[in-house]
Amino acid sequence: MAKISKIEAQKRRGRYNIYLDGHYAFPVAESVLVKFRLMKGLELDKEQVAAITTADAQARAYSRMLDYLAHSLRTESDIVKKLRDLETPEQFIAPILQKLRDQHLVDDHEYAASYVRTAMITSLKGPGAIRQHLRAKKIGENDIESALAQFTPERQRENAAKLAQKLFKRYRSQPRMRQEQKVRQGLLTKGYASALFDQVKEAVEPTEDPEEEDALLAQQAEKLWRRYRRYEGRARVQHFKQGMFRRGFDLDRVQAWLDEHEEELP
Repeated sequence: MAKISKIEAQKRRGRYNIYLDGHYAFPVAESVLVKFRLMKGLELDKEQVAAITTADAQARAYSRMLDYLAHSLRTESDIVKKLRDLETPEQFIAPILQKLRDQHLVDDHEYAASYVRTAMITSLKGPGAIRQHLRAKKIGENDIESALAQFTPERQRENAAKLAQKLFKRYRSQPRMRQEQKVRQGLLTKGYASALFDQVKEAVEPTEDPEEEDALLAQQAEKLWRRYRRYEGRARVQHFKQGMFRRGFDLDRVQAWLDEHEEELP
């Protein structure tokens, strides 16, 4: 048996040094001090000391999770990962997680709801991308569905329209067909349903400028026609048309360009 001869407060708030028989023995958190009713003169055996130091290790791990949670909302999977990254003993993880749940410091349902609200306001992510993020965080499907109910069809169309408008500007130097392909794919990549492009297209698609489109077609056509000069006759025309189509040009307009320049093409 050893007797507590001194309890000394550390500079770090909520931490104490325990001295046994006049010698420094171990540190403890205030919660451990209270739990084990540690006071000067109390005698402790080896088993009690082991239990106290184990409880303190768990208390320190819990305290680190409080610091981790101070920066932003976290999911249960975030907490488990962080604890394991810190090499926390496995037997501490479940009790720490339960304590955080009981104190409403970790709540996957609230995390999902908060994430959806933030994503709707601060980003142009669609419901598919949001769902993917929440699944990666190991949020339950019921919580995901409940959170996504906030992202109404009307709000999805509004955000999809903003994204489509932004994408049309990005691809404005490309043929109209390619613009539409790129914008549709952009909406899909961001997690919107394919049908949403058709719903917002008319409202956001820039007015087509035939002169600008013809100038772009002519520029690309001249480059490609030279590129396929190793082919002759119909083979050259076929490769040329395929190349122009891949770049998003309408084949009727491509043929019109060929007809117009037939005599001057090398």
